[in-house]
Amino acid sequence: MKMDIKKMCVLGMLSALAYVVMVAGRIPVIMFLSYDPKDVVITIGGFLYGPLAAFIMTVIVSFIEAFTVSDTGPIGLLMNIIAGSAFACTASFIYKKHRSLKGAVSGLAAAWIMMTAVMILWNYLITPIFMEVPRQQVASMLIPIFLPFNLIKGGLNAAITMLLYKPVKAMLEKSNLMPPPEDDVKGKFNLGVVFASGFVILTCVLWVLVLQGRL
Repeated sequence: MKMDIKKMCVLGMLSALAYVVMVAGRIPVIMFLSYDPKDVVITIGGFLYGPLAAFIMTVIVSFIEAFTVSDTGPIGLLMNIIAGSAFACTASFIYKKHRSLKGAVSGLAAAWIMMTAVMILWNYLITPIFMEVPRQQVASMLIPIFLPFNLIKGGLNAAITMLLYKPVKAMLEKSNLMPPPEDDVKGKFNLGVVFASGFVILTCVLWVLVLQGRL
């Protein structure tokens, strides 16, 4: 029972944090598409407690966003849930099966691919309704606009999650909100992870500047 209360507290704190970073950290990329790091926080929650926790956090944060700061209505709510779940649930499902550095990297890479593929399909199906334009017009935007946006979003989510998961987990363990470590994403500072994640973040930032016409 104690652990259930701690779990609920941690997930509640992470959900609140995901909402805050969504509001404060939104970065316009191209057209009406913006990046925010809420999926990073949700994925960390999924790494800690599994894919079901990641899904629940995605739904809760997406609903709160829809009724507070979003102007995209039910369509935006649906797309947020689909995109967040495709990334966070995929990554946390694989990591749950392989709780190691390799499992974390594999899960995040798979999530990156999964979210990109899923959102290309759903943008094709749903965006014409949101934009009130013919589907052919949206189809012509899939490769030059939606594909790079989702690749950038997935890359940033994966790299930032990789950088922050271990410090966040260590902080929760130190605060006695988590049990002792049971995985291999611990121990000494991993310089390779930092360099790889930093390179992905830098590449994504440069692509954002390219899409915005600044480079």
